[in-house]
Amino acid sequence: MQPFHLAFPVRDIEETRRYYVDVLGCREGRSAERWIDFDFRGHQISAHLMPEACGAARAHEVDGDDVPVRHFGLVLEWNEWHGLAERLRARGTNFRIEPHVRFAGKVGEQATFFVLDPSGNAIEFKAFRDPSRLFARQS
Repeated sequence: MQPFHLAFPVRDIEETRRYYVDVLGCREGRSAERWIDFDFRGHQISAHLMPEACGAARAHEVDGDDVPVRHFGLVLEWNEWHGLAERLRARGTNFRIEPHVRFAGKVGEQATFFVLDPSGNAIEFKAFRDPSRLFARQS
């Protein structure tokens, strides 16, 4: 699979660098005064200094959670997801949506949590108990 590329606005480049490298464990790529690239588990994400474009995302109810509609994220392996959730919890991370399993017992059963970066960008990390169900449809 080829990696995807995503650009997003941030309020402060240094604060963003610290969060994505030190908290999320991303490797830093190229950068300039007003932008920085990160290796997001093999995908390229680019933070661009644009404070005026930052703000809280509107939420939509999904299985009882108020999910930020504008978000990006990763689908991890089940054990990897649990390890990341525990590592972030041990760091005292504030979760936008706490780690839990949604759609329990259904086709789309998944573990999920959301965090907000320092600029308010919502990031979801999820894992499917059965990875083959990633694109499965409800009957």
